[in-house]
Amino acid sequence: MDILTALLDQNSARAWLISAGVALVTFLLLRFVAVAALGRLAHAASRTRNIWDDVLADALQATRSLPMLAVALYAGGTFLVLPGAVSGLLASVTVISLLVQAGLWISRGLTSWLEHRTKQDRDDEPARVMTMNVIGIAAKVVLWSMVLLLALDNLGVDVTALVAGLGVGGVAVALAAQSILGDLFASLSIVLDKPFVLGDFLVVGDFMGSVEAIGLKTTRIRSLSGEQVVFSNSDLLGSRVRNFGRMFERRVVTKLGVTYQTARESLVAIPGVVRDAVEGQGERVRFDRSHMSSYGDFAIVFESVYYVLSPDYNTHMDIQQAIFLQIHEEFENRGIEFAYPTQTVFVQKTAD
Repeated sequence: MDILTALLDQNSARAWLISAGVALVTFLLLRFVAVAALGRLAHAASRTRNIWDDVLADALQATRSLPMLAVALYAGGTFLVLPGAVSGLLASVTVISLLVQAGLWISRGLTSWLEHRTKQDRDDEPARVMTMNVIGIAAKVVLWSMVLLLALDNLGVDVTALVAGLGVGGVAVALAAQSILGDLFASLSIVLDKPFVLGDFLVVGDFMGSVEAIGLKTTRIRSLSGEQVVFSNSDLLGSRVRNFGRMFERRVVTKLGVTYQTARESLVAIPGVVRDAVEGQGERVRFDRSHMSSYGDFAIVFESVYYVLSPDYNTHMDIQQAIFLQIHEEFENRGIEFAYPTQTVFVQKTAD
């Protein structure tokens, strides 16, 4: 009541009218500027392919009336004689309103930018989409934390002591949630380092399947038999992961065994038979070598190597089947027999 009495006693009716007029004109002017700027940016954004004008237009859509009203009241208050407490409160409210408005603009602009980037990268680079989402969440947490700290500092709160207290509390929380934080940091490592992305085919120990989802705590893989296998991110990064999604070509090593009764001329011809069978598949394969590699227990062994120039497993199996069938046909024509496990027993009769 004393503050209200002081306001009425120290300011004339003319001062109150001038203050109200300035506040009203300031509010209307700010509204006009915001609407005009938004309209011009939206019109420019519709005529260009640059995403930045779209981001600015989306950010301006987060403009609120309360910060404008706070600025208008502060402008009007400069024409009045105000007690120190009222003047300080008005200034603090205005600053906090502007901080919140700036936070809304930046948050909305960041969201708009992330949406534009994810539309571009959703099909080509799903890992980048996941990276952007995580970075967006982290950036918003940092943004609003800064807004909160600045607002508290403006109100006279000892932010240094608060930050120190939060640091001690953070250490306690970290010790209590080590496994959760370990999975969280492992998730960030997966996002930033990209050892695999959505859709990659992984082999982890005895498990194999395609990556379906990468979360903050777990990664989910759809196995070949249909069930979903869930790994914690820290366990997954601690394992040796074979990523077939990064395969560009497939190296195939195959061994053939023929009987010891095979003629020497046929043995010499076998590497050429294998080469012809591989090169007969055209540009889908690249022949490397074929050699007689060893004398086995029941067969003469030939080792051959070729590359399938595609990571697709079905393509690899189709090519391998065609090569085997052609080799089988050529062996039949040449009278070459495949070996199979046999034992020969020699019986010697001794004279009595």
